[in-house]
Amino acid sequence: MNLAEFKAALSADPDQLLRLRLPGGDAVPVCFHITEIGQVTKDFIDCGGTRRSLTTCQLQAWVGPDDDHRLTAGKLLGIFRKGASLLSSEDLPVEIEYEHGLISQYPVTGFENADGLLIFTLTTKHTDCLAKELCLPRLPVPAMFKSAFAKPAPCCGPGGCD
Repeated sequence: MNLAEFKAALSADPDQLLRLRLPGGDAVPVCFHITEIGQVTKDFIDCGGTRRSLTTCQLQAWVGPDDDHRLTAGKLLGIFRKGASLLSSEDLPVEIEYEHGLISQYPVTGFENADGLLIFTLTTKHTDCLAKELCLPRLPVPAMFKSAFAKPAPCCGPGGCD
Protein backbone atom coordinates (compact mmCIF):
# COMPACT_ATOMS: atom_id res chain seq x y z
CA MET A 1 0.00 0.00 0.00
CA ASN A 2 1.42 3.38 -0.87
CA LEU A 3 1.26 6.57 1.17
CA ALA A 4 -1.62 8.11 -0.83
CA GLU A 5 -3.77 5.00 -0.32
CA PHE A 6 -2.87 4.83 3.37
CA LYS A 7 -3.81 8.47 3.98
CA ALA A 8 -7.03 8.10 1.96
CA ALA A 9 -8.07 5.24 4.26
CA LEU A 10 -7.36 7.44 7.29
CA SER A 11 -9.28 10.39 5.80
CA ALA A 12 -12.45 8.39 5.15
CA ASP A 13 -13.40 8.47 8.85
CA PRO A 14 -11.00 10.44 11.09
CA ASP A 15 -12.79 9.30 14.28
CA GLN A 16 -12.12 5.59 13.68
CA LEU A 17 -9.77 3.83 16.05
CA LEU A 18 -6.78 2.14 14.43
CA ARG A 19 -5.58 -1.44 14.69
CA LEU A 20 -2.56 -3.14 13.14
CA ARG A 21 -2.94 -6.82 12.18
CA LEU A 22 0.34 -8.71 12.18
CA PRO A 23 1.10 -11.39 9.55
CA GLY A 24 0.13 -14.31 11.83
CA GLY A 25 -3.28 -12.74 12.55
CA ASP A 26 -2.46 -11.31 15.99
CA ALA A 27 -2.86 -7.59 16.51
CA VAL A 28 -0.53 -4.98 17.92
CA PRO A 29 -2.00 -4.03 21.34
CA VAL A 30 -4.71 -1.36 21.05
CA CYS A 31 -2.69 1.10 23.14
CA PHE A 32 0.07 1.52 20.52
CA HIS A 33 1.48 4.92 19.62
CA ILE A 34 3.01 6.03 16.32
CA THR A 35 6.23 7.58 17.60
CA GLU A 36 7.94 8.31 14.27
CA ILE A 37 7.08 8.97 10.65
CA GLY A 38 9.98 9.06 8.26
CA GLN A 39 11.34 8.41 4.84
CA VAL A 40 13.94 5.65 4.79
CA THR A 41 16.24 5.20 1.80
CA LYS A 42 18.45 2.17 1.34
CA ASP A 43 21.16 2.52 -1.32
CA PHE A 44 22.97 -0.71 -2.07
CA ILE A 45 24.84 -2.84 -4.58
CA ASP A 46 23.40 -6.29 -5.25
CA CYS A 47 25.61 -9.38 -5.53
CA GLY A 48 25.73 -8.93 -9.31
CA GLY A 49 27.15 -5.41 -9.01
CA THR A 50 23.98 -3.45 -9.87
CA ARG A 51 23.46 -0.29 -7.84
CA ARG A 52 19.94 -0.09 -6.40
CA SER A 53 17.87 2.18 -4.18
CA LEU A 54 14.72 1.51 -2.18
CA THR A 55 12.73 4.27 -0.44
CA THR A 56 9.81 3.74 1.94
CA CYS A 57 7.61 5.70 4.32
CA GLN A 58 8.19 4.08 7.67
CA LEU A 59 5.97 4.48 10.74
CA GLN A 60 7.24 3.31 14.10
CA ALA A 61 4.62 1.70 16.32
CA TRP A 62 5.42 1.56 20.02
CA VAL A 63 3.47 0.09 22.91
CA GLY A 64 4.12 2.10 26.05
CA PRO A 65 2.90 2.07 29.61
CA ASP A 66 -0.20 4.13 28.75
CA ASP A 67 -2.78 1.31 28.59
CA ASP A 68 -5.64 3.76 27.98
CA HIS A 69 -4.09 5.31 24.85
CA ARG A 70 -6.07 4.85 21.61
CA LEU A 71 -4.95 6.23 18.26
CA THR A 72 -7.56 7.56 15.84
CA ALA A 73 -7.25 7.97 12.09
CA GLY A 74 -7.50 11.75 12.49
CA LYS A 75 -4.69 11.85 15.05
CA LEU A 76 -2.42 9.90 12.70
CA LEU A 77 -3.32 12.26 9.85
CA GLY A 78 -2.19 15.13 12.11
CA ILE A 79 1.14 13.40 12.64
CA PHE A 80 1.47 13.01 8.86
CA ARG A 81 0.83 16.75 8.43
CA LYS A 82 3.69 17.50 10.85
CA GLY A 83 6.04 15.22 8.89
CA ALA A 84 4.89 16.10 5.36
CA SER A 85 8.12 17.91 4.48
CA LEU A 86 10.11 14.71 5.09
CA LEU A 87 8.19 12.60 2.58
CA SER A 88 9.21 12.99 -1.06
CA SER A 89 6.26 11.24 -2.71
CA GLU A 90 2.74 9.96 -2.14
CA ASP A 91 3.79 6.82 -4.05
CA LEU A 92 6.13 5.60 -1.31
CA PRO A 93 5.27 2.15 0.04
CA VAL A 94 4.25 2.28 3.72
CA GLU A 95 5.89 0.05 6.31
CA ILE A 96 5.27 -0.28 10.03
CA GLU A 97 8.28 -0.79 12.27
CA TYR A 98 7.29 -2.71 15.39
CA GLU A 99 9.14 -4.48 18.17
CA HIS A 100 7.79 -7.74 19.50
CA GLY A 101 10.86 -9.61 20.65
CA LEU A 102 12.74 -8.30 17.61
CA ILE A 103 12.40 -5.06 15.69
CA SER A 104 10.84 -5.80 12.31
CA GLN A 105 9.49 -3.79 9.39
CA TYR A 106 6.14 -4.91 8.02
CA PRO A 107 4.84 -3.67 4.66
CA VAL A 108 1.20 -2.55 4.81
CA THR A 109 -0.80 -4.56 2.27
CA GLY A 110 -4.36 -3.36 2.83
CA PHE A 111 -7.06 -2.33 5.25
CA GLU A 112 -10.62 -3.09 6.28
CA ASN A 113 -13.31 -1.41 8.33
CA ALA A 114 -14.76 -3.72 10.95
CA ASP A 115 -16.75 -2.99 14.11
CA GLY A 116 -15.88 0.72 14.05
CA LEU A 117 -12.16 0.03 13.63
CA LEU A 118 -9.80 0.79 10.76
CA ILE A 119 -7.59 -2.30 10.60
CA PHE A 120 -4.38 -2.19 8.57
CA THR A 121 -3.04 -5.56 7.42
CA LEU A 122 0.71 -6.10 7.65
CA THR A 123 2.83 -8.71 5.89
CA THR A 124 6.37 -9.99 6.21
CA LYS A 125 9.44 -8.98 4.24
CA HIS A 126 11.71 -11.58 2.68
CA THR A 127 15.28 -11.61 1.46
CA ASP A 128 15.98 -12.40 -2.17
CA CYS A 129 18.87 -12.58 -4.60
CA LEU A 130 18.41 -9.75 -7.11
CA ALA A 131 20.99 -11.12 -9.58
CA LYS A 132 20.00 -14.78 -9.83
CA GLU A 133 21.01 -14.97 -13.48
CA LEU A 134 24.58 -14.01 -12.54
CA CYS A 135 25.32 -15.67 -9.24
CA LEU A 136 23.28 -18.84 -8.85
CA PRO A 137 24.88 -22.01 -10.17
CA ARG A 138 22.91 -23.97 -12.71
CA LEU A 139 21.13 -26.76 -10.95
CA PRO A 140 21.91 -30.25 -12.31
CA VAL A 141 19.05 -31.97 -14.10
CA PRO A 142 18.13 -35.25 -12.38
CA ALA A 143 18.90 -38.30 -14.55
CA MET A 144 15.23 -39.31 -14.79
CA PHE A 145 14.45 -35.96 -16.54
CA LYS A 146 17.52 -35.74 -18.82
CA SER A 147 15.60 -36.96 -21.89
CA ALA A 148 13.14 -34.09 -21.54
CA PHE A 149 16.04 -31.60 -21.67
CA ALA A 150 18.00 -33.28 -24.48
CA LYS A 151 18.59 -31.37 -27.72
CA PRO A 152 16.02 -32.30 -30.39
CA ALA A 153 17.14 -34.55 -33.21
CA PRO A 154 17.86 -32.83 -36.54
CA CYS A 155 14.78 -32.42 -38.72
CA CYS A 156 16.07 -34.80 -41.38
CA GLY A 157 16.73 -37.69 -39.03
CA PRO A 158 19.71 -38.94 -37.08
CA GLY A 159 22.06 -38.79 -40.08
CA GLY A 160 21.33 -35.16 -40.84
CA CYS A 161 20.28 -33.66 -44.17
CA ASP A 162 21.96 -34.50 -47.54
